[in-house]
Amino acid sequence: MSKRHKYSKELFTERPGGELPSIVVAQTENLQSRFVIQKVLELREQGIPLQDMAILFRSSYLSFDLEIELNKANIPFVKFGGFKFIETAHIKDLVAYLRVLENPRDAVAWNRILLLVDGVGPRTAEKVIEDIITRRVSPEQDATDTTLPAFWSQFNSYPEKVRDLFAALKDVSPAHLAPADKIQQLLQYYEPIFTRRYDDFNKRRKDLEMFQQIAERYRALGSFLSDLSLEPASESVADLTPPDAEDEKLILSTIHSAKGLEWNTVFVIYALDGRFPTTRAAMSEEAMEEERRLMYVACTRAKDHLFITYPINIYDRDSGLILSKPSRFIAQMPENLLDTWVIDEE
Repeated sequence: MSKRHKYSKELFTERPGGELPSIVVAQTENLQSRFVIQKVLELREQGIPLQDMAILFRSSYLSFDLEIELNKANIPFVKFGGFKFIETAHIKDLVAYLRVLENPRDAVAWNRILLLVDGVGPRTAEKVIEDIITRRVSPEQDATDTTLPAFWSQFNSYPEKVRDLFAALKDVSPAHLAPADKIQQLLQYYEPIFTRRYDDFNKRRKDLEMFQQIAERYRALGSFLSDLSLEPASESVADLTPPDAEDEKLILSTIHSAKGLEWNTVFVIYALDGRFPTTRAAMSEEAMEEERRLMYVACTRAKDHLFITYPINIYDRDSGLILSKPSRFIAQMPENLLDTWVIDEE
């Protein structure tokens, strides 16, 4: 094989003027999401259509918090390069566990998690659900509040693996446990199911970590589930959208899926060292160069407005480190070429 040669390039623009790119430092991931939404609405008021704005990210799971906030703000969006957060099968599994904790008579959620149990088929699942709905149980106490931990002790005649499920639910049912704590314990139960059910479980694992991370800002399980259950908006920003633009949708996309495309405004989110570039990329010069090319692709998708954002104080479970530094690809850029903003709760 012949040795590959690199050719030097001198890039330039023929468009004079314009705004400087903005670097936006957010104190939390949620503040990053809320900044993006606020800016999208401001630009929409200025006449830029939603479909001419794009939010780009290195990996699909990095948009999960933003997706929840977009649904809460009733902003319609389409996502390329990965499933929407709430549409992924493994996230649906976890949500189903939480839903039966919140409402032990949720038959749909019960059906999903029972069929995850090894050896349980539709007939057994139907019988268990019928027993729950009709309260054909041996009442340890006559508890009308089915969210009490006692409820989960009343089912002792089912197969062992079904009893294991009830034991796991009982352990996380106390109301004083925060949603993130419930999820952490449920993940210990779910782990063998997860690895058996999904061949690409290593790729999906980051989604579960992000799910737990999002849950950490909630104190009540009910409010967390309410935000997750919001339907993606089909028509939105009604006061801002002209009558002929009912199908407008904001673009969310992985950078890989954005190659060759352009938008008036681009947000590159999570430009955080350890996320973009990824921690693993540091192990290989070739991998780091690919990350650098992706950053170049992301930034050059913008025609008029470019916002590069990153949150700080993000815990990385793989390395055990707190991530707070900007992507090394933007860290050394001259200050006169950028506008820098810091976003906090104030």
